[in-house]
Amino acid sequence: MGRITTATLPQDEDAPVRATGGPSPASEGVPDEAPSSAGDPVVEAVDGRSRRWDLHRAARRAELARVARKTVHLRGPDVSMDEIAAEAGTSKSIVYRYFVDKSGLQAAVGEVVLEDMHARLDEAVSSAVSPRDGLRSMIEAYLEMIDGSPSVYWFVTRPVAEGSSVTLNRFLDDIASIIARPFVALLHGRGGASVLDGQPADVWASGAVGFVKGAGDWWLAHRDEPGAPTADELAERVTAWLWAGPVGSL
Repeated sequence: MGRITTATLPQDEDAPVRATGGPSPASEGVPDEAPSSAGDPVVEAVDGRSRRWDLHRAARRAELARVARKTVHLRGPDVSMDEIAAEAGTSKSIVYRYFVDKSGLQAAVGEVVLEDMHARLDEAVSSAVSPRDGLRSMIEAYLEMIDGSPSVYWFVTRPVAEGSSVTLNRFLDDIASIIARPFVALLHGRGGASVLDGQPADVWASGAVGFVKGAGDWWLAHRDEPGAPTADELAERVTAWLWAGPVGSL
């Protein structure tokens, strides 16, 4: 991934930014309250410019998150905001403008990881020959993620500071939500009962993700020790433990 350079930014990149994600009207010479008449070309011009800024900011934020992910992968989970900003070819103040604080950047990197995870989980479910096989494939995908970049995994799952801009378990909550419904759909597609419909599916997914995370954390710390299971062996064991529980009762 190439560095982001200031040449890719609008000239007023350093302009004050609203909480909603765009530059402040005053910084662009736009009145605080634009005329409200429908079809007014001035209003349409302002709206078009605002939409372009929103698109630019969303793209810029996503690119900064991807750069941060790469930097964490190469330098470790304790990488500083200064290092991330330097890798992005910008200043730390600009990075803070997009993410509020380091926990906000942590959440954004988690969103990038989740995009990849979502695609991998969808593939696991769609290619599964049975619900149990689908569960094992999803567990295997999770273990492959943490094995492929432990630094990124620790960065997105570590507790955040009190008063931060994101919640403690956001990343794991999001993983639970993308696991629950496709797995329940897989169960129904194979003639499973409706025990995991609605809220029970969310409860099961949250518990399953917590169990898999605990097993994965242990594995990362002990995987190089004699007798430690391989990722494939651990995926099979965790699947068996989960399947013999509430899912097995179906």
